Amino acid sequence: MKISVLSGKGGTGKTTIAVGIANTIEGSIKTDCDVDAANMHLFYKGEQINSEEFYSGEKAYIDIDKCIKCGICEENCKFNAIKNNKIDLLKCEGCGVCSLVCKSNAIILSKNKVANIFEYKLEDGYLIKADMEIGADGSGRLITKLRENTKKYGDINIIDGSPGIGCSVIASVTGIDIALIVTEPTLSGLDDLKRILELTKTFNVLSLVCINKYDINLDMSQKIEKYCIENNIQVISKIPYDNFVLKSINELKPITLYKDSEAGKKVKEISEKILGIYQDIKTKK
Repeated sequence: MKISVLSGKGGTGKTTIAVGIANTIEGSIKTDCDVDAANMHLFYKGEQINSEEFYSGEKAYIDIDKCIKCGICEENCKFNAIKNNKIDLLKCEGCGVCSLVCKSNAIILSKNKVANIFEYKLEDGYLIKADMEIGADGSGRLITKLRENTKKYGDINIIDGSPGIGCSVIASVTGIDIALIVTEPTLSGLDDLKRILELTKTFNVLSLVCINKYDINLDMSQKIEKYCIENNIQVISKIPYDNFVLKSINELKPITLYKDSEAGKKVKEISEKILGIYQDIKTKK
């Protein structure tokens, strides 16, 4: 069972809900695919059992001993990454033009380190995440690698995906069973929800919607529900605003650990519903 928790934008409470679901479903593997702002690991204690470097693409480097300072590389760089015979690696796209035009073969392309990948053994299950290099791009390749590493630990995978509809999100959606999309009751929240539903529809993924903090704007919550009904999309839960969420974030504990939390109770209900829906999917297959 592979579940991606997604959102059309940041700040909807996606990670709080993903962590709560992962904490509720016993033995689940937690994969933090929100690689540009990985924070799922903060809510768990565990032992690091593996790490590796991840490379993607290339960067250009100048061999000063060979460089004749002709400036032809700077003239041909379309990204303004070369100045005074020095390459700004944050601007370099690794296209290789500078290497092709260099008369003295002073420029070489080298593999570009994007991130460090870490794997942890928790009290219950495992967690996999990546720490990005400064200025690195959170490409789909890195997400795909994280998900590949997950497979060796088990079949129940809870993915905290990136917000939006970009390459990282596409890599978080490919091959999953269920997409849980977290939205908020605002105009932009509805618009972002429509965009990500179009994405999951393209990949033929079963999409469920959760309206977080639904009671801060009941009119918009009703509009979101109406849109989902008209498009045959199940609203699996409406979570009320809950001060325990702030307590959960401050204390770095899953919201489901707070017995008096209404949000925590709703997240537990979501987990139970998702397990039931997944069993129905398996039965139909």
